[in-house]
Amino acid sequence: MSYERPNIRDMQGYAFGEQPAQQRVIKLNTNENPYPATAAVASALAGLSVDQLRRYPQPFANGFRDVAAASHGLSRDNIIATNGGDELLRLAITTFVDVGQTLGMAEPSYSLYPVLAAIQGCQVCRIPLLDDWALPDDFADQLNRADVRLAFVVNPHAPTGTLLPVSRLREIARTFRGVLVIDEAYVDFIEPDQAYDAVPLVKEFDNVLLLRTMSKGYSLAGLRFAYGIGSAELLAPMLYKTRDSYNTDAFSQVLAAAALAAKDEAAVGWAKVRSERLRLAERLRELGFDVLPSQSNFLLATVPHGASQPGDELARTLYLGLKDQGILIRYFDQPRLSDKLRITVGTVEENDTLLSALKQLLKSQ
Repeated sequence: MSYERPNIRDMQGYAFGEQPAQQRVIKLNTNENPYPATAAVASALAGLSVDQLRRYPQPFANGFRDVAAASHGLSRDNIIATNGGDELLRLAITTFVDVGQTLGMAEPSYSLYPVLAAIQGCQVCRIPLLDDWALPDDFADQLNRADVRLAFVVNPHAPTGTLLPVSRLREIARTFRGVLVIDEAYVDFIEPDQAYDAVPLVKEFDNVLLLRTMSKGYSLAGLRFAYGIGSAELLAPMLYKTRDSYNTDAFSQVLAAAALAAKDEAAVGWAKVRSERLRLAERLRELGFDVLPSQSNFLLATVPHGASQPGDELARTLYLGLKDQGILIRYFDQPRLSDKLRITVGTVEENDTLLSALKQLLKSQ
């Protein structure tokens, strides 16, 4: 006998990227930072005591919120700390979208969005990206026509790595009648010359919620810590009503605060990733891949044309061939992506190993 709600019974869960137990694997599949967390984080970790675990953590992570607020020129009331970015996504849905109402997203996008919608029992309005992976000009109008209550926009986009300018986000926020969640999980890898900064939008609009995570840019994926930025009125129901009690632990609050306070130190790693991103893209193009320009820490590469097998078959063959050699990348068996591979930017050595393996695999086709 099943005790599940019907929507839970009928849904599919999130498909995680592979996380092998063995250490001798080159992991270029889940967009983790190839470099360790900063010395400031290591120092903060060394200063923690097991005795601190006897007591509950600060309920609102106020120490971290103060650091984040200072970093962005805001107040504590503009920051909410969460147990990873995924908790913030779930909070936004459960707070702003009722059962049977509609959530909006671009297609393709982060595959967790529809999973969370199914859990909540709400509908999903999927708006296809254009052939060049851009949002349609009438994106906000389409959301409004579908009576969407909350919409997700990943920027830089996943899985393509493309970037919307702040001016475009501003247009969407002004036109859209619901809550606009701008998922900035990869924001730290944007080229500085883009002069990208969406934080002022939370001062201009009361319907904008920015998602920031410590997982990518700050090398703390194992910590599960993120935060949202928005108007005090927008965050208040999540902070004081729908958020779990003690949703972030005592140690993660300290380490996340130390990481964010040492932003300049973390930025050294971001520059390395950007440099390797450029080199890796060039080398992949030399092998015949069509690589989209990326402002993230990954590349979306279409497999070479003219091979002895269709693109979707070749992409899967390369994915499996690399996996056999202990090199993990991401393959998506879904429309518009099945002839492509998403590759996280690794260290110089990791990327060179990947390129050498790809070259040999392509020769054998």
